[in-house]
Amino acid sequence: MLLKSKIYGEGSHILVVLHGFLGMSDNWKSYSNKMTANGFKVHLIDQRNHGDSFHNENFSYEILANDLKYYVDYHNLTKFSLIGHSMGGKTAMMFSSLFQENIRKLIIVDILPIYYKNDHINILKSLKSLDFNKINSRLEADISLSKSIPDRSFRAFLLKNLFRKNNSKLAFKINLDIIYDNLSEIEKALPSDLFFQGETLFIKGKKSNYINDKNISKIHEHFPNFKLVNISDSGHWVHAENLKDFVTETLNFLKS
Repeated sequence: MLLKSKIYGEGSHILVVLHGFLGMSDNWKSYSNKMTANGFKVHLIDQRNHGDSFHNENFSYEILANDLKYYVDYHNLTKFSLIGHSMGGKTAMMFSSLFQENIRKLIIVDILPIYYKNDHINILKSLKSLDFNKINSRLEADISLSKSIPDRSFRAFLLKNLFRKNNSKLAFKINLDIIYDNLSEIEKALPSDLFFQGETLFIKGKKSNYINDKNISKIHEHFPNFKLVNISDSGHWVHAENLKDFVTETLNFLKS
């Protein structure tokens, strides 16, 4: 099935963007505006079980990479640059290894091709606990979620997934059950033979520990032609927390 997307700009340089875990294409709208103003045509994609894309119980990074391959072939995108953040970064790395001929330049945002153990399960449990038979507004959902997720900005990010299923009931766009059942697939390392020889930029949020001195060697093994930059005043959500510097670094790389 074809992934849903939002396409902006008319530039000759194509840029495809993959959001992270529990995110969606809309998370990248501000970034897209900056890039289209600089001559890029931007495809903001919703990955399966996220945003407006289809739901399917089959879920792995190889499957996600093949979803993207079907999308770019459908849109006749033969050579493009690819950005992936977090879960989307792992999809992008997998895609670059499987379909090297499609990639002009690759940007990976605050993630490596390694196993990560995190608190995703607690986040999913919190979201699944919301009772939409009793919760009738985004504000009520936010208040209920605040008991387990104190960070207001992170709650706002999660609640962007809410939509009104009908006049009286809210629901999530994301398929929480499928994502919950496949959480181990999201956390797992990518294949040991993963390899991409093209130009690659890794972006690290300076306050984030997803890329650190202990695991950084993994970049050398799989992406020999890479550059790493740190972006100040940002954690894992680099593009949202320091958009200005993020745009500067990605533009410098893509136009070099």
